[in-house]
Amino acid sequence: MPFAIKTDKITKQFGDLTAVNAIDLEIQEGEVFGLLGPNGAGKTTLISMLATLVKPTCGTAMVAGHDIVADSLAVRRNIGIVFQEPSVDDLLTARENLDLHSMLYGIPRREIAQRIEAILALVNLTERADSLVKTFSGGMRRRLEIARGLIHKPKVLFLDEPTLGLDPGSRKAVWDHIRGLKEAHNTTIILTTHYMEEADSLADRIGIIYQGKIIELGTPAALKKKVGHDLVFLSGAVNVESIKGLPFVNSAEQENGRWKIGIADSGKNLCELLNSAGDVTEVEVRRVTLDDVFLKFASRPISEDADENSESIFERIAAVKTVRK
Repeated sequence: MPFAIKTDKITKQFGDLTAVNAIDLEIQEGEVFGLLGPNGAGKTTLISMLATLVKPTCGTAMVAGHDIVADSLAVRRNIGIVFQEPSVDDLLTARENLDLHSMLYGIPRREIAQRIEAILALVNLTERADSLVKTFSGGMRRRLEIARGLIHKPKVLFLDEPTLGLDPGSRKAVWDHIRGLKEAHNTTIILTTHYMEEADSLADRIGIIYQGKIIELGTPAALKKKVGHDLVFLSGAVNVESIKGLPFVNSAEQENGRWKIGIADSGKNLCELLNSAGDVTEVEVRRVTLDDVFLKFASRPISEDADENSESIFERIAAVKTVRK
């Protein structure tokens, strides 16, 4: 399968600081790729280089088949960006916002109306096409911003914290539309998020970036498997010796008056565990999460950064450019 993005030892230095350190990365066409990392890990700089907003110090990258330095204009024609902060015009309607963006991208006038209708239908905004954006909910605005990022049919779409600040219902609606993009258009999506559930649900693969390097790369399931076992907490008259003899049990210890059992694949093995556990009065299961993965490999849970992440990737580009000068 062709690669939508391929980097070769891409590096960015700011004086003595190496923000991105010789990263090799291949992202396939149609893949949803989650890029996770704490603030200051290099995520901002890497995305900025791929979007042609910052030039690499050395190394190179191809995005949608074009070199990010030698053919940056072609790269920009083939990418879409959905900013974290609201960027649509409140005083225009949804249709007017999309019409303006279409003209800025040089879409032939005869095609614009048809494209707008199709993209509004994709994000379920047809009935509100002629409403002013200032009347939209947060979830509707995000869907419009995704529509705007797609109107010129980009091959690669960068989504910067696409559901930050949304209520659970609106967040789920945006997730559904992101999944629809892959199915309907085979769009390659690069997703940055601090919501581990979001990354787990949407991403085909995840790259964890830390101190300028990709330190782990794989599917959500594969990364969680590297962490180890799920935890099962049992209360009651637990036959712990019988439990310890099971081949899928990794550990057993008491904690706060109950037994904490480390178990491989609780979904598959929980019933056998309970059959061997004796008179159990209460069961709690805690599956390995991506936050556990992040804690293991980056020595901190990514959730610690969520409240600090007040600036989006693209808002911080100005600071990046200032340092570069």
